[in-house]
Amino acid sequence: MSKILITGGTGSFGMTYARRLIDDPTVEEVRIFSRDEKKQHDMRQQFDSPKISYLIGDVRDRDATMHACQGVDFVFHAAALKQVPTGEFFPMELVKTNILGTENIFDSAQKNGVKKVVLLSTDKAVYPINVMGMSKAIAEKLMIARSRTSGSTVFCGVRYGNVMASRGSVIPLFIDQITAGKNITITDPMMTRFMLSLEHAIDLVALATTEGQPGDIFIKKAPAATVEDVAHALLEIFGASNKIEVVGTRKGEKLHEALASKSELVGAVDLGDYYCINNEIGLEYEKFYERGTRLSATNDYTSENTTRLSRAEVVQLIGALPYVKAVAQSFRRS
Repeated sequence: MSKILITGGTGSFGMTYARRLIDDPTVEEVRIFSRDEKKQHDMRQQFDSPKISYLIGDVRDRDATMHACQGVDFVFHAAALKQVPTGEFFPMELVKTNILGTENIFDSAQKNGVKKVVLLSTDKAVYPINVMGMSKAIAEKLMIARSRTSGSTVFCGVRYGNVMASRGSVIPLFIDQITAGKNITITDPMMTRFMLSLEHAIDLVALATTEGQPGDIFIKKAPAATVEDVAHALLEIFGASNKIEVVGTRKGEKLHEALASKSELVGAVDLGDYYCINNEIGLEYEKFYERGTRLSATNDYTSENTTRLSRAEVVQLIGALPYVKAVAQSFRRS
């Protein structure tokens, strides 16, 4: 029987994964560690499961992370400050949570003899141009560095793009604008984003849990769509006629996102639906030679060059999401 800790556990990932874990007969306890007592209260009311325990604390607090990791077998580190524009105004706050807080979790997990730690990272960590991406890129490097000297604790990670309909993402924003009768505000019609469901993100984490070796980063291959097609798809799903307003790219945003750089892919293992980036290379320069010769023949894996969904496919994909279906049905009845 396993004891599991999810940091940032009241978020979209934590709640979905907890729901899966409480039905797993091999799981004894799921600890939800986060700062927000209101969200923990709401989650407690929603789940009402004796398997789930709730710990108030901040990853910035070393004493709190040490306590949270006691007796734990697996840690899923999802706690992070993630809002890109906010990070541009308060960069040190992201450093404190996403970098120093991650190091606190890693150190606490290793000192408590945790079996495996899985870091949840983001496509914004590849070629980062904003503070959020930079902080998550450093968090990945902390994971890789610690994996080389971690003893019996395995440190690995996953990397994925925006999860459809997750908290703070563009689909709930567009839906709020549609239901309020406002214009749908898009930054750039040709901006592309990976389209990944929350269940696929959970499957990716489960793969890292069972297969991850020290320093591995797992990536789920995913299709992409333009934000314009996402907006039009939601208008069709809701049967609405809101106007679309182009407002321009926000500070720190990319036109296209990258899930893996070509320098990573030359050493990655293609697992069919996934890539596994192994970071075993040390300081011995001869180990870079073969990869160097293959680099010019490899491309980055981005939302521009992955499979592009048609507008009809976007309608089908988004329309199948339970949250979207429920709100759309209510909207059409009103």
